[in-house]
Amino acid sequence: MATESTSQEETIDISTDPEPGTQLTLISGARIPRKPLLWDIHLKDGVISSLTPHILRRLEPPKPTVLEAGGRLLTPSLCHAHIHLDKCFLLQDPKFSDLRPTRGDFAEALSLTQQAKSRFEPADLLRRGRVLIEESIRFGVTVMRAFVEVDAVVGLMCLQAGVALKKEFQNRCQVQLCAFAQDPLFSGPGADETRALMEAAAQMEEVEVVGSTPYVEVDGSTFSSDDGSFKNVKWISELAVQHGKQLDLHLDYTIVSTKKPFIWTALDILNVFPTVSPLRNITLGHCTRLASFSASEWDRVRSEIRKLPVSFVGLPTSDLFMMHSPSGARGTLPIPEMIRSHGLNCALAVNNVGNAFTPWGSCDPLGVASLGVGLFGAGTAQDAELLFECVSSRAKEAIGCAVTTMELGVGEPADFVLFGKEEPNWRSRKRVVEVIADPGTARTTVKGGVVTSAAA
Repeated sequence: MATESTSQEETIDISTDPEPGTQLTLISGARIPRKPLLWDIHLKDGVISSLTPHILRRLEPPKPTVLEAGGRLLTPSLCHAHIHLDKCFLLQDPKFSDLRPTRGDFAEALSLTQQAKSRFEPADLLRRGRVLIEESIRFGVTVMRAFVEVDAVVGLMCLQAGVALKKEFQNRCQVQLCAFAQDPLFSGPGADETRALMEAAAQMEEVEVVGSTPYVEVDGSTFSSDDGSFKNVKWISELAVQHGKQLDLHLDYTIVSTKKPFIWTALDILNVFPTVSPLRNITLGHCTRLASFSASEWDRVRSEIRKLPVSFVGLPTSDLFMMHSPSGARGTLPIPEMIRSHGLNCALAVNNVGNAFTPWGSCDPLGVASLGVGLFGAGTAQDAELLFECVSSRAKEAIGCAVTTMELGVGEPADFVLFGKEEPNWRSRKRVVEVIADPGTARTTVKGGVVTSAAA
């Protein structure tokens, strides 16, 4: 049994955390970001009903609906704002062992992934996707935007597997499905079939988001109304409006500074819709070309977004591996600067796990946040809290989900991560800055007041 010395100079016993599936009424004696001392968090109907200063209850017997935090740090739960459910763990799966990178570039990753997709079957999609969601829950994830590809190669197979997993995990993790056109919608073979399949996907109730990659269109260079990239964004945006879906676009996946940014054309297209029919939520991923933007160009982005519900999602693990200039320079969106200096809505996300696009990293969102310390030179306590928000509250906001803030406000969802077992005391993670510096793996996850994964 571990003990914890609190700021009130008391020692609190830490019993074993309640088993997964336990509906909690109280989390007792927790540290909360931005608040001194210890707190009791009272829960009712899946939300925070009240917070009160911690009261020791030494003489009371343990209650099955009480999680004794014992001075451990309690934060909002984590969120995958962008993760590919169908392409995960391809490098670890023996079925695809012959499809390993030899060059490590984007063209090879596309080719290897296309070959893998031709072998996809429901059983392996479910097997790999199930592992991704289970591991994510253990890391503290309670909601994710899961991309599943729809095209002439896989048809609706990946989407159907996603729907099955969404139902399987509905009580433990909110799986928000994005029907995703990785292949061209207007150029090359299979484009007509892909559009037809995307139309079918958009009609499904289980699909919350539609998305595409305009940069894969063969003739994406002029960005005129006859250009494939222009048609791609216009068509997928109209599809989102028609069926009331959120929109997710992968844009400007290059860091070649001489290449014309497509974001200006994309925003021109998107700004037409509020006068006709509103887009619910727009997320722009990658956008690595913007990494070299000047302050004036960022001001222009802010201006041209106008009142659009736009959020940017940085994907550094994939970007740093895939995107480099002829000189070898690498880049990804400067997320903290975009938030602080330009007032943009932003998040960080994992993107791919264990495939040719991203052969390193895990499905822990805090791994990406921790990378941000060195990547963005973000080493202060305030920086750490911002990076944490980028894989938690800001990530949830980016994908249109209910948010639990760092202060754990009354009425907010009872979605939490409780860190560590606090042993030894000096090594414990009592502040967010310590979690970002070294996240560790001992975590208890709570969704809607229910324990979904308990720390070992």
